[in-house]
Formats: sequence, C-alpha cells, structure tokens
Amino acid sequence: MKKKIILILFSLGILSSTAQKENITIIAVGDIMMGTSFPNKHYLPAENVNPFAKVNTTFAAADILFGNLEGTLTDTGKNAKHCKDPSKCYSFKMPTKLAKYLNTAGFNVMSIANNHIGDFGKIGIENTKKTLEENGIAYAGVYSKPYTTFIKDSIKYGFAAFAPNKDCIKIHDITKAKEIVSKLEATCDIVIVSFHGGAEGSKHTHVTRETETFYGENRGNVYKFAHAVIDAGADIVLGHGPHVSRAIEVYKNRFITYSLGNFCTYKRFNLTNIKGFAPIIKVEMDKNGNFISGKIISAKQRDAVYPYLDENQAAFKEIKKLTLTDFPENKLQFKDDGSFYLK
Repeated sequence: MKKKIILILFSLGILSSTAQKENITIIAVGDIMMGTSFPNKHYLPAENVNPFAKVNTTFAAADILFGNLEGTLTDTGKNAKHCKDPSKCYSFKMPTKLAKYLNTAGFNVMSIANNHIGDFGKIGIENTKKTLEENGIAYAGVYSKPYTTFIKDSIKYGFAAFAPNKDCIKIHDITKAKEIVSKLEATCDIVIVSFHGGAEGSKHTHVTRETETFYGENRGNVYKFAHAVIDAGADIVLGHGPHVSRAIEVYKNRFITYSLGNFCTYKRFNLTNIKGFAPIIKVEMDKNGNFISGKIISAKQRDAVYPYLDENQAAFKEIKKLTLTDFPENKLQFKDDGSFYLK
C-alpha cells in the first residue's frame, strides 16, 4: 500500500523527482566490540585510536551503514555473569567515549540484540541506548526497544532485531517477528531486519536450514526465520552471531546474509583463520526494496589489530564458496572483484 501511495503522489506532482533516491545503498558489517574495560584496562586500545581508520573509505558510499554492537557502551555497572575467574569471563564493557568512532564512521543503525547486551545488567542496557541516541544512531532488539523507525534522505526506514538471548526480542518467536515486521512494512518505505543466531565457530559455517543448537542453547532456525520475515514484508535481512562468515541468498528478490562474522572485535576474541575475516557487504536495492546488485569487500583483523582491507579477498572467496555450496538453486553470479548479481 505505501509504495502505491508514493507513486500516486509522484503522478500528482506532490513529490518531486528528487524527494527520494532512485536506488539505495546499504552497507553492513558484523560484530563490533571496540575494546573493553572488563576485566581490566589491558583490553582497551590506546587513546585516540580510531577503530575504523583503515576501512572508513569503504563506508562513504553507504546511504545506510549497519553493524551489530557486540556488547555494552557503559562506564558503570557490575558484571552480570557469575565467573570464578574474571579473566575467563567474556563480558564486554566498551567505554562510552568510544561511541564517537561509530558516529564518525557513519553508522546509522545498529543491532543490540545479542548475547552480550546484558553483560552489565539493566544499567548497561540503558547506558548503551542512551549513548547510541546521543550519537544519532538508531537501534533495536531489546524488550524496551523491539523496533525503531528513522528517516534518511526522505526515505523512512523500519528496523527490528532479534536474538535467542536473555533481554532480547526472540528469534524463536517467528509469529511475533512477523507481527513486528508487518507493522513496520505498513508505515515504512524500507524494512531492515537483523538477527543474531546460529551455532558458533569454524565448524558451523554452513546454513543447515534446521534449528541450530550450541552449548545446549537453541540458536534458532535462521533460514526459516529469514524467509518468514521477508514473507511478512522485510526488504533486507542481515545476520550475525556465528563469529564466522556464512552464505548469502536472494529470496523473493530480497537480500539475505546469514552471517557477517566478526568485524571490529578488539582482543578477547579468537580471530585465527576464518574467524579473522571481516566482510563488508554492500547491497544496492531500488526504493521498493528489490535487490539490484551487491559487492563483498574483504577485510581482516587480528588480535589487537583493527580491521584492514585484504588484497587477497579471503572473505569474498569464503562467502562465494559457501553460497554456491549451501544454495545451489540460487541464481547469484559472482565476479572476481567481489561483486555479485542475479543471472
């Protein structure tokens, strides 16, 4: 309905041809944890080091820049996890001053639906929300903020985020997810959905199309979820959670990435081999949400080394291989420069 109304307004001359962009470019990255003061300040970067300095140029083409905030932005709060040895307790407490780098990098929207948003309890969640708001970044994914809307270049975006974890809007409740997406679709031009789901690590790079469990926890059926929210009106689905790259797919002319992997995760993470791949996915769609083309820009990271561009295109090669294996019915074609399109 909303798209028909826009066309009528154009025909009546109420909207000018420049009121809305013809095409939209969304750039998406995976998990971001820029450094943590817990368990001690050893896990923080040096002062005035920009985590995105080596990849910022790739973000310039984005109308919308997305990432998953893998942790809290807070200067206060006690660790909510029960750990005998704090050095082995993976709770992430990013100082709020680091949020300025998210702002200057150009992030428009971030997911806070993941297994680390509750690391420092209610105050950690509230401080994270407040800090993102102060930096002009839209967000969603927790009970107090299941979804959001924002306007950029006269286009109204809806955003919702889901995860299997405590404090988060659940990926398992597909009926509720579809209700949220349908509500956004009715009032927004473009609906973006993010999920944190699937088993973790190098043994779990494939999309199984089944419910995945990890450490005894139900991590959702990411294939079923992604298709269901597109059926309900989502225009693009951005997945993360496994800490490795996974395949991409185009379903009903809507783009899905099943895992963006790690992107900017400073210390505290295992970044060996494929876990160090940090793909940057650029997707062009029309103003009705239809997929036009995309490109995988390969970056890498190492322990205590922020992401940098990778001439060998390792992330692209991995995602291409997984896509051709997991979705042989897909009609995506890949070029050597990392770009992809439908046949």
